Amino acid sequence: MATVVYDGATRLYPGADRPAVDALDLTIEDGEFLVLVGPSGCGKSTSLRMLAGLEDVDGGAIRIGDVDVTDVAPKDRDIAMVFQNYALYPHMTVGDNMGFALKIAGIGKEERATRVREAARILDLEPYLDRKPKALSGGQRQRVAMGRAIVRSPQVFLMDEPLSNLDAKLRVQTRTEIASLQRRLGVTTVYVTHDQVEAMTMGDRVAVLKDGVLQQVGAPRELYDRPVNAFVAGFIGSPAMNLIELPTVDGGVRFGDTTLAVERSALAQAVDRRVLVGVRPEDLELAEQGLPVSVDVVEELGADGFVYGHTEIGGDRHEVVVRVDGRQVPARGSVVHVRPQAGHTHLFSTADGHRLA
Repeated sequence: MATVVYDGATRLYPGADRPAVDALDLTIEDGEFLVLVGPSGCGKSTSLRMLAGLEDVDGGAIRIGDVDVTDVAPKDRDIAMVFQNYALYPHMTVGDNMGFALKIAGIGKEERATRVREAARILDLEPYLDRKPKALSGGQRQRVAMGRAIVRSPQVFLMDEPLSNLDAKLRVQTRTEIASLQRRLGVTTVYVTHDQVEAMTMGDRVAVLKDGVLQQVGAPRELYDRPVNAFVAGFIGSPAMNLIELPTVDGGVRFGDTTLAVERSALAQAVDRRVLVGVRPEDLELAEQGLPVSVDVVEELGADGFVYGHTEIGGDRHEVVVRVDGRQVPARGSVVHVRPQAGHTHLFSTADGHRLA
């Protein structure tokens, strides 16, 4: 096991006008489960492939433990990678697939068999060791891919969207299994996903990327409760945070027919007397006064309901999502008033989206 350090690591593809990964500074502690998350094209998979040695590093360095691996061949980095498409050999049995890398490395037959059996026991694959991959379900194939990584006893696990080919229910089950397994093994793990629910539920820490630039890294709760900018605020959380540009008034921000009290230090940073106000759906409540919202769609999910509506401010339409009691939902086409719960608003600059103090 080892720490992983990205030290100003940059990847610029030939002909590109900006780096795919731009001066990434990130330290992953020994035994930590870190999730790289962001929208398509943000550089998360490129960052992982740079660590694996599958992409060149055009600037900066990458270290595993005390070793600079920037120019080290992938096979010499002591990492094991789990791919999105499993990458299993169809003509080999499950046991042979899991032990193949050990065979190439010259590990003896008895030791190979011991390691494969141990990994199969951990992953509940013992009944399937003599089967071919085509005889397995998607979840079982993913566990075989995990087993192939485990038997190598690497310093670092790298996982590139390993659950994206599974159905929704199996994805939930498998992500729980992976997180539990990583904590038992204690191996430093870097996990890439575009699914922020996976990121929030699996990682010790989450690193959010946008356009190749690291936006914020921290514990899931930290990113949820105190995003550093409007991008992180809107990306982390499901449904996403409501972000509405509102005018400032003396002592606060105009929110429909009410005023939200805001500290003067934040108001002083407003551009053109306007701020971007963020409120999560669960932090809005129905009220007699507040921001009027026309109800477009209502999702009834049992205990909870989600109201999807819109409001107009200064001639501009803004989409609004509100979580309500699932047994007392407003009618579609009606107008409700909402206001934020005290202490649950986030303010961002309308100029660059950074969080206002």
